[in-house]
Amino acid sequence: MSAAAAAPDASGIVLELQALAHRYGDHQALAGVDLTVRRGEIFALLGPNGGGKTTLFRIVSTLILPSGGSAAVCGHDVVREPDAVRRRLGVLFQSPSLDPHLTVTENLRHSGRLFGLRGAELEARIAAMLERVRLADRAKEIVARLSGGLRRRADLAKAMLHGPEVLLLDEPSTGLDPGARRDLRDYLRHLREHEGTTVILTTHLMDEAQEADRLAILDRGAVVALGTPAELKGAVGGDVIELRGPDPERLVEEIRTRFGGSPRLVEGAVLIERPRAHEFLVEMLPALSGRIESVAVRHPTLEDLFIARTGHRFWAAGEAAGEAS
Repeated sequence: MSAAAAAPDASGIVLELQALAHRYGDHQALAGVDLTVRRGEIFALLGPNGGGKTTLFRIVSTLILPSGGSAAVCGHDVVREPDAVRRRLGVLFQSPSLDPHLTVTENLRHSGRLFGLRGAELEARIAAMLERVRLADRAKEIVARLSGGLRRRADLAKAMLHGPEVLLLDEPSTGLDPGARRDLRDYLRHLREHEGTTVILTTHLMDEAQEADRLAILDRGAVVALGTPAELKGAVGGDVIELRGPDPERLVEEIRTRFGGSPRLVEGAVLIERPRAHEFLVEMLPALSGRIESVAVRHPTLEDLFIARTGHRFWAAGEAAGEAS
């Protein structure tokens, strides 16, 4: 529970966004986002650079004001009650927030005091957090001497020190090696299962988003998909067939004319969603002999859902956005 005493939101909803919008000049970073996150969830905001997830993160953490709509954390409006919101949040920013000239312990001690922690309680929390993130043996080390991955762990310890109800993580895997990423994933599960902490993270990594209980996929400021990883992958509509040939535009038209459905041309590849894909290929390949150079079949992924909802690949969306938002 948070060091600042607070009555929990009786609705069980810790984050509620209604028609949330934001602009940077002429650029629409968020275009009317509606979203709720329930208590105890691990919730991921997945999107390419420019999709809107970082802007959403900044609004929820009270760093910037929205241009329109509303956002509430544990029932407290981020515009009208920013102090109440901050007391309930632990925030891990994408950029380091540690003072490089202080030791790890000194950084945590200063942070704890800002949340009203003092004396033996503060020192006990510092020791417990450093143990959890496996930094107990680096407690007295100057932050500037730590590797990027170890600084990331210290940042996480700082964010969790006061026992927040909601933990916001902006691209938490930045700077972590695979082993540290597994440790982080296990620790987030521990927080949810044993302490009831709600975790909301932004990421552009499909595998990281798949570890969440639910996720929202953002593209160009809008939510294009929302649900559990299994629900979203199941919404694709079957196995995914990827075809390549010398004339993909003609291939799309021939498949549509002969076999129906909605084949799509994406980055030079023809994508088809079909249940029992191998049975369909037995029928299709002889009919299109000479027009197909390669065939691949896979189970649907979050990338496939993103393509189905937006018409472009995940990485291409980030390039088209031009600037992170």
